[in-house]
Amino acid sequence: MNVVLVEPEIPPNTGNIARLCAATRTTLHLVEPLGFKLDDVTLKRAGMDYWQQVAVRRWRNWAEFMASVPEGARLWFVESGGPARYDEARFGAGDYLVFGRETAGLPKTLLEGNRESWLRIPMLNPKARSLNLSNCVALVLFEALRQRGFTGEAE
Repeated sequence: MNVVLVEPEIPPNTGNIARLCAATRTTLHLVEPLGFKLDDVTLKRAGMDYWQQVAVRRWRNWAEFMASVPEGARLWFVESGGPARYDEARFGAGDYLVFGRETAGLPKTLLEGNRESWLRIPMLNPKARSLNLSNCVALVLFEALRQRGFTGEAE
């Protein structure tokens, strides 16, 4: 699996997601610009000593990232307002789970151009604006891994 963070802004979120990726053998893609430096203390603290265990790819921009995606790979765009819930998707081994900035999410043009793979996480309280990015990544990633039978689970 692949987790893609497009222009992440909050170091502890990215650190938590890196730890999640290390624990699940998931590649983490960071699409710049980043809202922090990779040597940020809070980023490293949140990722603990897992940074050496996570496969991290860094991209200068969205176009550079897209040029690296293998032909036929599926990208799932996780953002509020999506026409399908994340648990309705059928995930594959090489899929990319794409998440946007904490303050702005993913660009609407990107979402509208990919409606068939735009997923939402349902929220039951209409007054709640959003969920924490690292929580969202954990929800969707573990659903994808569950669907695949948690292949490669450590005993």
